[in-house]
Amino acid sequence: MLKRIAWIVSGLLVLGVGTFYAVGGYAGSLLLFVRYAVRTEAAPYREVSWKAGPEALAAKAEKSEKTGRRKQPNVILIMADDLGFNDITLNGGGLAGGSVPTPHIDSIARQGVNFQTGYAGNATCAPSRAALMTGRYPTRFGFEFTPTPKQFMKVIGNEDRAGSLFKPVYYPERAADLIPYEDMGLPTSEITVARLLKESGYHTVHLGKWHLGDSPKFRPYSHGFNESLSMQHGASMFLPENAPNVVNAKQAFDPIDRFLWASHSWGIRFNDGPVFQPPRYMTDYLTDEAIKVVAANKHQPFFMYLAYNAPHTPLQSTREDYDALAHIADHTTRVYAAMIRSLDRNIGRVLQSLKDQGLDDDTLVIFTSDNGGAHYLGIDGLNSPYRGWKATFYEGGTRVPFFMRWPGGLPAGVRYAAPVSHFDIFASTVAVAGAKSPSDRPIDGVNLLPFVRGEVTGQPHQQLFWRTSSYRAVRAGDWKLQVMEKPKQDLLYNLAQDPTERKNLAAQEAPRVAEMKALLAGFEKTQIKPMWPSLAEGAIPIDKTMKQPQAAGDAHVYYAN
Repeated sequence: MLKRIAWIVSGLLVLGVGTFYAVGGYAGSLLLFVRYAVRTEAAPYREVSWKAGPEALAAKAEKSEKTGRRKQPNVILIMADDLGFNDITLNGGGLAGGSVPTPHIDSIARQGVNFQTGYAGNATCAPSRAALMTGRYPTRFGFEFTPTPKQFMKVIGNEDRAGSLFKPVYYPERAADLIPYEDMGLPTSEITVARLLKESGYHTVHLGKWHLGDSPKFRPYSHGFNESLSMQHGASMFLPENAPNVVNAKQAFDPIDRFLWASHSWGIRFNDGPVFQPPRYMTDYLTDEAIKVVAANKHQPFFMYLAYNAPHTPLQSTREDYDALAHIADHTTRVYAAMIRSLDRNIGRVLQSLKDQGLDDDTLVIFTSDNGGAHYLGIDGLNSPYRGWKATFYEGGTRVPFFMRWPGGLPAGVRYAAPVSHFDIFASTVAVAGAKSPSDRPIDGVNLLPFVRGEVTGQPHQQLFWRTSSYRAVRAGDWKLQVMEKPKQDLLYNLAQDPTERKNLAAQEAPRVAEMKALLAGFEKTQIKPMWPSLAEGAIPIDKTMKQPQAAGDAHVYYAN
């Protein structure tokens, strides 16, 4: 009990007097931390017992005489969390001048397909993951905003950061339409890729971040996963803050980072069991368990969704990875780079496990990130060469690594240039598994495999859309239009000539703006209103990190929730 009280007190001190007034004085602040920020006291480590598959090859795992491939190949979907486009070295860039190599992540693209114009389903994590799981625009079914408690939105919407010229906006009148936090989640009326594959004979497993609702009615096992090893509320510490082998980097300028350090739990949950403490660094632990899943299911088709929380804040690395990067002078960048080093090494371990089990040729491995790198880390260049950050519809917020590797079913070394989106992963995976896509609802995703094999010509999509509150974007061909109300402006870029979105052509191309706004209007007619409103909007700089001082003329957008 004393430990719980200490966490509450430390949380109040961390957020400070601004929080005191933002949520209605001491009572409001105490309510916030009692309901949502007190860490769950996780039980000691307990070993996970994954369900063992058959001892002999299942019929659906047998090889086809015609193709020589498994009738139903395994699928491993690996998703990083807030990985910047420039965090990996595939395209000649990478952190710290390319001095933090990512050979294992890069190998998925080099030995398979690099979708060079891969887009996230949204610019923030929860709606993006909803698109990934359902193959649909999340705005089709109202999952427009991240599930967030009202009290926390009050804090963010009223936070007055010193030196900030662009203040957040809080909309108290919208609270009347807010649903309880416990009811915020991916509706079970939606059909996930896991549900379809499970019905087609796959064993379906989720590990890591979920972030599509934490109530039991929304958890992975309610959406078609046989087994799930999941974090609470879509997040976790990587190690306890005072662990002997951890190196921490805190962002004093970021109110959300302060909240995370005061509130995050160190724990994980298997299926619907109690929360327990992992035995080691979270990225290592998730990989340990993923390797066990591969071994347990070597004789049957399986779908594994491995959703790392790296490199999302809080920034924590192991001492070993931190010490290996002594050439990086800046402490925060070094911790972040050490997290990338760990992520790459562990993905290499998963790939090696496929070889060890004789499954390499018969497993489709997909790698992506939920959105671009975040400005609140205070590290410049994470999305280079693109402008913008997570929570913007600039390329830096939505352009993500997007790779597929399947030695037995896809050509190697393909660089595919046409725009694709997260929801195409749904359609591609369903097709590979031989499952049937739903016919009772629009599916926005397209099976990409015939395109990269040269069996189909043309492009998978004529247009791609994004919507978060009044901020909208559409890409049609080489043109991309962003429309926003705060600050009110239209931004039109020719991505073929200006891929980094430097020259706004809206004034010179008024007819094209009108044409693309008509596309947005048509898109709006097919979407529905959010299941819950966003109570706050925050200003996101386009060309600066949160750590850098603001100037009156800085380009910025306001992003809801």
